[in-house]
Amino acid sequence: MDLSTILRPEAVKVISAASSKRRLLQELGDLAASNYGLNAGEVVNALQEREALGPTGVGRGVALPHARLHGLDTVHGAFVAMGKPIDFSAVDRQPVDLAFALFAPHNAGVEHLKALAFISRKLRDQAICTKLRANPDPATLFAILTEADTVQAA
Repeated sequence: MDLSTILRPEAVKVISAASSKRRLLQELGDLAASNYGLNAGEVVNALQEREALGPTGVGRGVALPHARLHGLDTVHGAFVAMGKPIDFSAVDRQPVDLAFALFAPHNAGVEHLKALAFISRKLRDQAICTKLRANPDPATLFAILTEADTVQAA
């Protein structure tokens, strides 16, 4: 899987801090709206509904919020790195400072799950997360996220 087919460079953002989990989800919704033409409010509501089923904070400071949405033909992503971690009800109870959101078509099955598994594997790599945390430039973060595809494929 090539992450650059899911994630646009413009859908990568660095923020100093989010005041809450809801504010982070709003940032992700805004990225989805500006990059993929989705309604930010609908995205935030869908992400919150998914969070109500169980938190998507997977541990080690990483969250993978995701939702299925009407109006999409393929899976899209957005990435936010935060200077100050926030409580995200993660499985390890550690605050989150890296969040990769996936937005999938409402009827997506395997494609959504494959993308989620791929990103989960990528962000379990401590070397990648260390590089992401050390770089405050969105273009550099995009390069780190997509560069690893080439390295892993080799």
